Amino acid sequence: METTFSGASNLAEAVDQAFIFIFSIAFIFTIGITALMIFIVVHFSRKKGKVPMQFSGNTKLEIMWTVIPLIIVMVMFYYGTVGFTPMREVPADAMQIKAIGRMWAWSFDYGNGKISKDLIVPYNRNVKMNLFSADVNHSLFIPAFRVKEDVIPGYDNYLWFKPISKGEFDIFCSEYCGLAHSAMTAKAIVVDSVAFDSWLADLKPTGNIPDHPGLTILKANGCLTCHSLDGAKIVGPSFKGLYGSKRAVITAQGEKQVDALDDYIKKSILEPNFEVVKGYNIGLMKSYLGIIKAEDIDKIIDYFKKAGEPK
Repeated sequence: METTFSGASNLAEAVDQAFIFIFSIAFIFTIGITALMIFIVVHFSRKKGKVPMQFSGNTKLEIMWTVIPLIIVMVMFYYGTVGFTPMREVPADAMQIKAIGRMWAWSFDYGNGKISKDLIVPYNRNVKMNLFSADVNHSLFIPAFRVKEDVIPGYDNYLWFKPISKGEFDIFCSEYCGLAHSAMTAKAIVVDSVAFDSWLADLKPTGNIPDHPGLTILKANGCLTCHSLDGAKIVGPSFKGLYGSKRAVITAQGEKQVDALDDYIKKSILEPNFEVVKGYNIGLMKSYLGIIKAEDIDKIIDYFKKAGEPK
């Protein structure tokens, strides 16, 4: 990973100027106010033989503490506007990429079914990211580029930038979106135009392939909120390598080993607390009896079969 403090996009300088100005003002006022408080406490502390004085009104002082903060805030507003306005003015020649957020991963659609888990972009070329959420609220954040925008279901949003540094940079989700929010990361990789064109030409189309009906049913019922497809441990056990695997489960009679075949999967959907995989809590999953139809359960089982045997 390449670290750059000067920023890796054309938008970074204006953002940094606004941040440095606001931080400097905050720092100066923090030190100044603290020093004034200490002086007042010491200088005006109660002393024997000293007659207290009563103060009332000071027009000059009141004008100063109104006008000076107003000027400072207006300068902050100016720097903020200078940094923000270009972020919403997308150049006409910008390359279009669709950024898709879902619990808990990013994917980047280059069109024609070509989808990448990392954001690969050409050096010194304008790039527009069209933001789409497949489930809940997310926020696409690329710190080195100084860009961050909300990714909200049903809301058309975007961001753009021009990479001015080659290298590899972190991408985060900066809006809490569930248990694995902190793991929702990717990489922005900036390469020269020749390398980008070669990479894009070699990227195999995968995005236009429809989901297996069983996977569609799992998504529609929120199953992937608690069960991962890649082996990650979240609320419930992962679906990776499920069918045919050996599972240690806890029942009312104690621990036992079961084979994750058709009957086990059906029972896990309809009676999820009858046999709970060891290491997971009972009572977290509700029964889907009357919610998921028998024929849909068969489709789910078929999906697990075709997803592959455990390694």
